[in-house]
Amino acid sequence: MQYISTRGAAPALDFEGATLAGLASDGGLYLPREWPRLSETDIRALRGLSYAQLAVRIMRPFVAGSLSDDELEALCEAVYGDFGHSAVTPLVQLNETHWLLELFHGPTLAFKDVALQMLGHLFETFLARRGERLTIVGATSGDTGSAAINAVAGRERVEIFMLHPNGRVSDVQRRQMTTVRAPNVHNLAIDGSFDDAQSHVKAIFADKSVTGTLRIGAVNSINWARLMAQVVYYFYSALQLGAPDRKVAYSVPTGNFGDVFAGYVAAQMGLPIERLIVATNVNDILHRALGEGDYSTGETTATITPSMDIQVSSNFERLLFDCGGRDGMALGEQMRSFEQARAMQLTGAQREGAAALFTSARADQDETARALQWAYRSAGQVIDPHTGVGLHAALATDTVSIGTPIVTLATAHPAKFPDAVERAVGVRPALPARVGDLFGREEHFTELGGDYEATRAYVLANAAVSAG
Repeated sequence: MQYISTRGAAPALDFEGATLAGLASDGGLYLPREWPRLSETDIRALRGLSYAQLAVRIMRPFVAGSLSDDELEALCEAVYGDFGHSAVTPLVQLNETHWLLELFHGPTLAFKDVALQMLGHLFETFLARRGERLTIVGATSGDTGSAAINAVAGRERVEIFMLHPNGRVSDVQRRQMTTVRAPNVHNLAIDGSFDDAQSHVKAIFADKSVTGTLRIGAVNSINWARLMAQVVYYFYSALQLGAPDRKVAYSVPTGNFGDVFAGYVAAQMGLPIERLIVATNVNDILHRALGEGDYSTGETTATITPSMDIQVSSNFERLLFDCGGRDGMALGEQMRSFEQARAMQLTGAQREGAAALFTSARADQDETARALQWAYRSAGQVIDPHTGVGLHAALATDTVSIGTPIVTLATAHPAKFPDAVERAVGVRPALPARVGDLFGREEHFTELGGDYEATRAYVLANAAVSAG
């Protein structure tokens, strides 16, 4: 399998190369040159497989040429045999139409674990082959950081610098990062928003004074391997609900567009998805882009759903590329213009291509709280606020056919946001025992100003030389 950049100027890479590169050299994001397709017969044959077995079948075409079947099987068994639920991502029924897909049974209680545990093992495998080291620089709005740190802490050939917006993540999210004691882990709290942190990461990848010294890698959802791993749970849930003989719709709490784009990939592979509902909070650039074609940034508003407090959704570029005719040179020009003006209009082809599968909805904090209350009173389910945004969108949709099940992705354990949950439903969720004494551990992190130079200087001063 070959991977090409959304901006058309970077060399094509195999899966191993794309995984270690993260961001393409032209600033674009890697995508498969072509989508693998499964027939209805192929999909029926997947029924009854364990999660790890299904992961092997779905990932196999994407890793072709870089991992043998035996290597892939060993990785999937190692990763998915250690989750807090034997189903890995279990389905929970709310009523005759609505379901939750629980994605929070990994070590850091968020959906990011499903992909980042795999990514950590892939890094270790590929770097050992090459005899190389990797310096990961990432940004987090809350959950990516802890999941990525957990996946690579203590690994010999990897070190990680994780940026989070100071004071804009929950206490649990922060402590899951800052209480990890490992010599290869560096936590950086920067002044500003997640978008500021993410812009620093992109600048690092483009900074030759850094990339000339260090092999820089990505764990954010700009890394294709993360999205590949997330495709699996769309198949896993849809198969349980009758696919391929029954269509399924999904409502996805969305910030950086990676989780919902994985659903798009599943659809391109042949999974009968009727609709993907992009659920945003008041930081609603994606809602405006899909509804009006207006992809324009504004001020980031802090909310009870901090992982979605994002204005620039990096993975949206992948959708624009695929829906716009896969013209990398044209999209590169369009994205460079956006990066300067912080605003752009989607083309007609991009809007039409997205509208074939996507719709969107926006939830303010009152609507989010009411969704939490509905889940608790109607189905006895305590959910986190991000899941509440997705559930609000699912309950409000009028774009899904009667009889089609609607699955809301439950992206985080409610105990990660105990204050917001308690205010909404009067119940304070407890952390699972497997998390341990999180609030009894000492924190370690470095505070930095909001300018890129401070981040760059810290990384260069504290990174081990990683070229060999």
